Amino acid sequence: MQWWDSYRAVYGTELRAEAMVLADHGWAVVPGTFPQGEVWTGRADAPQAGPTPVLDDWAAKATTDVAQIADWWSGLPYSILLPTGITFDVIEVPASIGRRAAAALRAVGEPVAIAATPTGEWLFPVLPGEPLRPDLAGRPGTALHGRGSYLAAPPSTFPQGSIHWRVRPAACGWRLPDPYSVQDAMAEAVRERPHRGLGGSSTYRLASVATGIRS
Repeated sequence: MQWWDSYRAVYGTELRAEAMVLADHGWAVVPGTFPQGEVWTGRADAPQAGPTPVLDDWAAKATTDVAQIADWWSGLPYSILLPTGITFDVIEVPASIGRRAAAALRAVGEPVAIAATPTGEWLFPVLPGEPLRPDLAGRPGTALHGRGSYLAAPPSTFPQGSIHWRVRPAACGWRLPDPYSVQDAMAEAVRERPHRGLGGSSTYRLASVATGIRS
């Protein structure tokens, strides 16, 4: 247990610092379950499909209050969960589509924040409220995370590895992009190579709360 206690202390400090950075820019956070080996833990009877909030009323209790955040991450290395559908929605696509969409956005001078999961999904935070366009909705590996859902933020870990920023929000001045432009870039990426990189869904999908995913 000495190794685990040391890891928990160091990693917990990193999680707390990142949660405070997110909150400082208006992104409310809530603690989530975390893996210890292959087992998700952090609350009694924790679901084993991925990180879930440790608080029952998580949507109402998500906060940007630094004192509350410091208290939450003072002990266990909880995952950092970000509720979606209020400050931002998140569009999830396979990495093959995400790379081409990111390159297209950079080419027109519109870099955007992007996170990548350890199982091959790319996550694009965008301004909330816009549904997926018809040519993206229902595609394998593509989802819109909106109100009632959440996602895990870097540097939260999973049995397969860690989620990480491909493009940090600070690189874009914490600006959330117009969902139309991001979806246009994704649709163009799909048209470029429509038969590659669109395999079945991942072994683990982040934040798959059915009531919060629109298509």
